[in-house]
Amino acid sequence: MLWLVLCAIVFYVAGGFAAALAARSDRAALITGTACAVFGSILGSGASLAVLLGEAAGSVTARWPAPVGQFQVGLDGLSAFFALCVFLVSGLSAVYGAGYLAGQHHARRLAPAVVFFDLLVASMALVVIARDGVLFLLAWEVMSMTSFFLVTFENDRDDVRRAGTIYLAASHAGVVLLILFFTLVAQHAGGFGFDAMQRATAPASSGALFWLALLGFGSKAGFWPMHFWLPEAHPAAPSHVSALMSGVMIKMGVYGLLRALTFLGPPPAWWGLVLLGIGVTSGVGGVLHALAQHDLKRLLAYHSVENIGIIALGIGLGLLGQAQANADVAFVGYAGALLHVLNHGLFKGLLFQGAGSVLRATATRDIDSLGGLARRMPVTALTFLIGAVAISALPPLNGFVSEWLVYVAAFRAGNSLSPAWAFAGLFVAPALALIGGLAAACFVKAYGIVFLGEPRSPAAAAARESGWLLLAPMFVGAALCVAIGLGASASLTLVSEPAAALADLAGAPANLEGPLVAVSIVGAVFVCVALLLALLRARLLRGREVRTAGTWGCGYVHPEPRMQYTAASFAQPLLAPFAIVFRHVAHTRAPEGFFPRTASAEEHLGDRAAIAIEYASGAFVGFLGRLRAMEHGRTSLYLAYVLATLLVLLVWHALRFIPVVRV
Repeated sequence: MLWLVLCAIVFYVAGGFAAALAARSDRAALITGTACAVFGSILGSGASLAVLLGEAAGSVTARWPAPVGQFQVGLDGLSAFFALCVFLVSGLSAVYGAGYLAGQHHARRLAPAVVFFDLLVASMALVVIARDGVLFLLAWEVMSMTSFFLVTFENDRDDVRRAGTIYLAASHAGVVLLILFFTLVAQHAGGFGFDAMQRATAPASSGALFWLALLGFGSKAGFWPMHFWLPEAHPAAPSHVSALMSGVMIKMGVYGLLRALTFLGPPPAWWGLVLLGIGVTSGVGGVLHALAQHDLKRLLAYHSVENIGIIALGIGLGLLGQAQANADVAFVGYAGALLHVLNHGLFKGLLFQGAGSVLRATATRDIDSLGGLARRMPVTALTFLIGAVAISALPPLNGFVSEWLVYVAAFRAGNSLSPAWAFAGLFVAPALALIGGLAAACFVKAYGIVFLGEPRSPAAAAARESGWLLLAPMFVGAALCVAIGLGASASLTLVSEPAAALADLAGAPANLEGPLVAVSIVGAVFVCVALLLALLRARLLRGREVRTAGTWGCGYVHPEPRMQYTAASFAQPLLAPFAIVFRHVAHTRAPEGFFPRTASAEEHLGDRAAIAIEYASGAFVGFLGRLRAMEHGRTSLYLAYVLATLLVLLVWHALRFIPVVRV
């Protein structure tokens, strides 16, 4: 099966090169790049699914001319699961991208977007099957650079260039930490091969290595406060790229962290507490900032931070169970986290595709400029609604299943762990409930203002439904969200092997199948009852006269669309108790006189973490600017710098061998 995954990667690379050769024709570039991507996704998804269902995988090793590392790839349960996520979401995004980009052929050439998209998917697939630290880092760097070029595709805009700069800086700051992590682990294990790293005894500095992995991979995953690049990069990128980056690419940080944990030996309990703290902070902080947004894609970007927090909660519970030798808690925690990785990729990809459909139809992402789109774009409205219900973890869709597993892990931790750690596990349940409630409120706001009511702008009033290339992937994504929700017990099969491997178990706990079957049955009954009620309503209304009348306007004689709820007015009562989380900036111009002509009020809720990081980076750049005084352009002075550095290193090296004299 590994050879099929390698063939899928080759198809993606070939699609990228074919699109580059056909760069003069946008149509040819889109067709060749998309066709190769779809075929590669089918191959890769099928092979990964077969491994998860019990097929043998294997590994391949080959020498290369580099002085360190080797070309070594393999496929185990963890790699197969993340490869399935990569190929499944990428195939849907590729088809959607063909329709989404086709309307932009008058603005710029499309071949670069197709080339870098295919190479990004190939690099992500190589990241998850790499079995050598050097190969892993090379694939990681290709992933970072190709995604940078996709983020900056519309580089004629100032906001896009700024977002690309922030993303590139965040990516390479994380890479520095990852290079240090793999170098130290390889030094301890005697090589860069993952097999050697896993067989070696636990490093004495495992705590420091854990922090390096957490910060390096967490910056890509978007853990709070390392999330600051997400709300900048996702709105700037084309919508199918946003779906790919949010649905899959940030999960490479989760994969890297889980893989790194297998190199560090048995985890202490405090590792789990750190992940639980990050999960609560990311989940609550992400959903609160999503509630405060007026930009539809920026709102979805902050929800990525929220869902990464939910995944971190599952991993934290898994680590806590491992540390306390409770395999049951460890398995359920890891299973919930892994299943949420897949579920988030599906419903977040669906939501970004819905946002892209709205953007294509209205040319705006401003929520307060939309409205009434459900009548003009019914298919987009329906699929977006399914994604909104799924991300809010409401039954019977897939988001409910994975979050239900995290709940189960939390309650089992509170019931079976020692009292010192049981409270930490139980604390996850109310935090997860708060996150889910705020997420539901946020999507009531987003869906209600974007799709319901009356159009708030001429662009919204003139909107029309998107073409089939955009709608078909949205249909498939929505169907998968429903299928996983109704097949909760079957979905456990997808995560059983990787979760058991992480938890050091031989298989899934037997006491988990029954509750999941009950979840599936309840979900199916709910869907059947809803369909029967809809059919009954249609039958009762058949042949009856249906009259249309205006909604009571609270006494207003001429109600206007601007009298509707805005995003800010809906969210303000919910955000008021959490005012300390935001940096509040208000600009108000009060009415003056008996007959005022003008009045205005603006309110902005800033991200304190992003502002703090921006301030710190500005101070660092200013410090580097002061070092320019050392640049005089004279070669002799630069040679003196080199000589002084060598002398300092020689003295330091000599001091290491001076015997210490004890008095």
